[in-house]
Amino acid sequence: MRALADRAGRSPQLPLVGKAERNELAELGGEAERSGLAGCGGRAGLGGVAGRGGRGVASVRGAGGGRGERGNAVVEFSWLALLLLVPLIYVMLSVFDVQRASYGATAATRAAGRAFIIVPAGLSEDEARDRAFEAARVAMKDQGMELSPGQLKITCDPACLQPGSTVTVELDTDVPLPLIPDALGGERPAIHINASHTESYGDYREAKGDG
Repeated sequence: MRALADRAGRSPQLPLVGKAERNELAELGGEAERSGLAGCGGRAGLGGVAGRGGRGVASVRGAGGGRGERGNAVVEFSWLALLLLVPLIYVMLSVFDVQRASYGATAATRAAGRAFIIVPAGLSEDEARDRAFEAARVAMKDQGMELSPGQLKITCDPACLQPGSTVTVELDTDVPLPLIPDALGGERPAIHINASHTESYGDYREAKGDG
């Protein structure tokens, strides 16, 4: 059989062979083809496919894990923003309100003291106090706050509108904390603001306030 196969491989033109020889040649060719595929191509091909498939599955899993991690990062950032930014914004709003009230109280006491000592001649002390309160009210209104008569206190030493005397203006007010509803009940928490200013009437000025 090997002789016949060698002759068939060498010579392109062979004489006609019998049926039995053709069957033997076909069996030899089939066995050689199957052994070649099994020994070389089969394992390598399957291994290559498996290797490529493994890498493909790994890459797909890696991409899916990255998307999951990105989604978790967005959720975590949102929760951290709610937990940190909301209290920070509330504290900033409270600080701004207190700062505005403090500036308004300082400006109001200064304006009230100056309005009191520059009262025109012929006006009484009560009219001077009214002028001082009006000046303080305007200063507080510029800062978006209201002023009641009980919040402003004016004292003189030793006497009002007399040469060598001084006038002291004190203002007390409370700044409620923002965004706290009244439905919670009780008194709203507030921050107390106090401001004072002293003005000198002068030693060589004419006495006023006699009416």
